[in-house]
Amino acid sequence: MTEGISTERPTPARSGSSGRNRRTGWLVPAALIALSTVPVIAGATRLGQLTGGGPVTQDSARYFATPAPVVAHIVAVTLFSLLGALQFAHGLRRRRPAWHRAAGRLVVPAGLVSAFSGLWMTLFYPPLQNDSALLVGLRLAFGTLMIVSLVLGFAAIRRRDVTGHRAWMTRGYAIGMGAGTQLLTVGPWMALAGEPGPLPRALLMGAGWVINLAVAEWAIRRAPKSRPRPGE
Repeated sequence: MTEGISTERPTPARSGSSGRNRRTGWLVPAALIALSTVPVIAGATRLGQLTGGGPVTQDSARYFATPAPVVAHIVAVTLFSLLGALQFAHGLRRRRPAWHRAAGRLVVPAGLVSAFSGLWMTLFYPPLQNDSALLVGLRLAFGTLMIVSLVLGFAAIRRRDVTGHRAWMTRGYAIGMGAGTQLLTVGPWMALAGEPGPLPRALLMGAGWVINLAVAEWAIRRAPKSRPRPGE
């Protein structure tokens, strides 16, 4: 699309097409926000329990013993998932590059805090009954990959490599949204067979990250190459 002042008035067909394009451009951010809804609500509920003093269960006792990491994780994940979803609104990014840049300065640190706090909890919180060595390894691997993706995405935009920036940020966001997809992989198993054992739980949760990364790679490869724009 070329920018500038035109003396031609848009035809009704073009106006309608523009409106449809704008609505379509919000489908991806809306879907990502919807995917993050349940984890965000669960995090808010956890924060309410921590600030309200309970109830303390066998699974949540570790959070009450050391609340700082989980509080940081919940706040960071909420900011990362919701504000990060808006970064995929192409029209908003094109029309408001300054907003996109300012939001990115919040999204990247929030993603890093989310990943680092997740790694800390994996390593130092007492494991749950159904946690397995495989699940711990998956959490460490994907958490590390998320950090690497965000750092590479930030480094790419510093070089004005917009295509590389978008690719790495898409991968980092996909990993960070794993909890939303894990609800879709673990939920049906729980509905049909109850709480999964250690191995099925690890495989189902791992599937959530793999699905997200597969979709991210598909989106990256079908996206057109981008030239640097001022403000991106």
